[in-house]
Amino acid sequence: MPNKDQLFRFIIENTQVRGEMVHLDATWQAILERSDYPANVRKVFGEALAACALLSATIKFDGELILQIRGDGPLHLLVVQASSTGNLRGVARWKDEVPADNLQAIFGNGQMVMTIEPEKGEAYQGIISLQGDSIKASIENYFLQSEQLATQLWLASDDTSCAGFLLQELPSQKTEEDEENWNRATQLAATLTDEELLQLPVENLLHRLFHEDDVRLFEPSPLCFRCHCSRERTASMLISLGQDEINSIIEEQGSIEVDCQFCNAHYRFDKVDAIALFNPASADGNQTQH
Repeated sequence: MPNKDQLFRFIIENTQVRGEMVHLDATWQAILERSDYPANVRKVFGEALAACALLSATIKFDGELILQIRGDGPLHLLVVQASSTGNLRGVARWKDEVPADNLQAIFGNGQMVMTIEPEKGEAYQGIISLQGDSIKASIENYFLQSEQLATQLWLASDDTSCAGFLLQELPSQKTEEDEENWNRATQLAATLTDEELLQLPVENLLHRLFHEDDVRLFEPSPLCFRCHCSRERTASMLISLGQDEINSIIEEQGSIEVDCQFCNAHYRFDKVDAIALFNPASADGNQTQH
């Protein structure tokens, strides 16, 4: 059986090639059960989620990596997030029938945005036009243009699981031998099938690909679906709108209803809650009297 909901890192010894493999099972199912995604949306969504998990492990940071694709096509928004602690979440928005064609047919004219939000320091964002006929090709193009790092991915997704495999060339003064090692590794990985990616345990898959090489496999990192929304975070967002705006909405609608697009959690704020948002001391006093 595959190594479910785990991310593995490995290096091919005596080369400048590193790699990762991820297999998402319960994580993927937890996301799917929150919305009825059409089959063609599920395929692209699952590939993007696996890719995001892989990419988050290529960056040394504490925080979140967000992969977002926006376009004017049938699938007009796709957002997946991975934290440095292994938490994943995502959402897709579509209209009409989503074709099973290339990315341009699915997303229309679109952009891929890669955002790194560290817990400390400033966020970094890279934006490129959506290119290639797959999520795999578009991300590889992003790394080529924005990071100047040779990176190749293999992604697969079905109704029960999604998986990904990544090879990346380590930064170095590239020699002819390094180039040969990279070409050989990527040619071997290109023989991967979707079935192998979704079904083979990482040890079997690495042996199948690189049995003639010395591969060092590190301890896996657990992954899971987890949304970091909360009533407190929602309250902070409402406070940023200002007291006059909040009072106006409540006066018109009776309350403010906020739904998390990632996990469908529902938060309701009425007039008393609004008072507490901007004058917590007063609200505490009222609660004490009651």
